[in-house]
Amino acid sequence: MALTSALRQSRQPVIARSRAIVAEKSAEVILKLVPEVSGTTRATHKFFAKFLSLIAALGFLVLLTVNILLAEDAFTLSRLKAEAKAVADEREAIGREMDTLSSPAALADAASKLGMKHSESPVFLNLAPSEVAPGPVTNG
Repeated sequence: MALTSALRQSRQPVIARSRAIVAEKSAEVILKLVPEVSGTTRATHKFFAKFLSLIAALGFLVLLTVNILLAEDAFTLSRLKAEAKAVADEREAIGREMDTLSSPAALADAASKLGMKHSESPVFLNLAPSEVAPGPVTNG
């Protein structure tokens, strides 16, 4: 009995050492799966993060500039549409005025104001044979 208890006591440090060795080896294997991060690697990550932040800020500024330009163009477009509508309205008013002034009644009034008289026997020219149609020519 004394021998078995002595063997147990002598085995316990060996078992404890083997357990510690197994734990240390398994920890090394697990840590090999994760990359080691040193000070230079952290600095590289900081630089990369700053670079990405700068690119994102520049992209945001470009997007903001494009949005401002589009809004400005929209205001210009609406102003030009209003101007085109005003020009079209003015053109239509001028067309109506020309139609009024060139109507037969307006032309007759203008001719009578100038002292012109109506023809009582109109004469028509026939340009093909170069002859004048027969009939009296009297004006007033």
